[in-house]
Amino acid sequence: MTIPACLGCGAPLTRTWVDLGLQPLANSNIRPENADAPEPRYPLHARVCDACLLVQVESVVPREAIFNDDYAYFSSFSDSWLAHCKAYADAMTARFGLGAQSKVVEIASNDGYMLQYFVAADVPVLGVEPSANTAAAAIARGVPTDISFFGLDTARRLAAAGHSADLLAAKNVLAHVPDINDFAAGIATLLKPDGVFTVEFPHLLRTIEGVQFDTIYHEHYTYLSLLAVENVFARHGLRVFDCQEFPTHGGSLRVFACRTGASWPLHPGVAIVRAAEVAAGLDGPAGYEGFDARCRAVRDGLNAFLAEARAAGKTVAGYGAAAKGNTLLNYCGADAEAMLFIADRSPAKQGRLAPGSHIPIRPPEAIFEARPDHVLILPWNLRAEVTAQLAGIRAWGGRFVTAVPALTID
Repeated sequence: MTIPACLGCGAPLTRTWVDLGLQPLANSNIRPENADAPEPRYPLHARVCDACLLVQVESVVPREAIFNDDYAYFSSFSDSWLAHCKAYADAMTARFGLGAQSKVVEIASNDGYMLQYFVAADVPVLGVEPSANTAAAAIARGVPTDISFFGLDTARRLAAAGHSADLLAAKNVLAHVPDINDFAAGIATLLKPDGVFTVEFPHLLRTIEGVQFDTIYHEHYTYLSLLAVENVFARHGLRVFDCQEFPTHGGSLRVFACRTGASWPLHPGVAIVRAAEVAAGLDGPAGYEGFDARCRAVRDGLNAFLAEARAAGKTVAGYGAAAKGNTLLNYCGADAEAMLFIADRSPAKQGRLAPGSHIPIRPPEAIFEARPDHVLILPWNLRAEVTAQLAGIRAWGGRFVTAVPALTID
């Protein structure tokens, strides 16, 4: 068996973090007429690089197979996420004095969910988005969008066209990049000399603490700590000058970076997060040990619940046809007998089948038509939002279930 090379530094990857087996693409929901067609599955095996500490899955799926014209994820269907993004736009505008003379560029701008708030404040923007269907939605809401994958070549083209950025933003996209060095080189190229790059990503430390293995899927090539990100950025003339922690996606970091010679001073948040990662052992192999076994325990707990519910004649419906839910269901070996359906607010997902499990995806109203005994919330990070939206299930004795980090029923 060939030993894979690190996506960051090229060193051999010999240390397993967690092996989730063969899985379909987590966002590739199936049209019913294609239900009997062969469904590709790929290894989902995460490893950690002993040399540069980058946690990653093998780049076994071409990015064009994931971020295509039928990409299912639209960012605007989570109210809490939109609120987070509006707060970001307000905070960055105030902190960096953004106005009509500025340029804000967002990488992987999706359907314009975040840039719309800068547009409303009359700050010039440009989105960069590879998926034509989500880009079309952004353009329709008044967000100029360049339909392309971001990297060094795209950055050079955009800079030459006058799009150098005062603020360059990337929310939960760094993990989606198969060539992280090309991406970082593009960042350094598109920033103005004193421009600021902000990137948000689920914090690897919180992923480990919360056994959040369901955030692992093929379009997430890397799983990031501050220590690993600083290693990547330093390679390309970028330095981190601030770091903030947020509860989004189970615990995320917002990292602020600039060119090495830029004027931005170092803020205390960087040292605080570094110290937390070192205390957890993420600066060496010890902090990554035992994760695989903890993931198997979560899988066993959910499987036991589904088996007991079926044996007792209780019905289960899922809520949120998110990629993380598909990783979880496929790791558990769940199929259409495990639950009635998965409800989701996104029309792009409704009427399809979840990848691998082939559980049908329906609108949220289906919950109140079917009146299931249990609603399994697959995007557990949105638990508070979902339980508020579906509070009416209590009327027939319905209960909410989450599986991560351990089975919870209430």
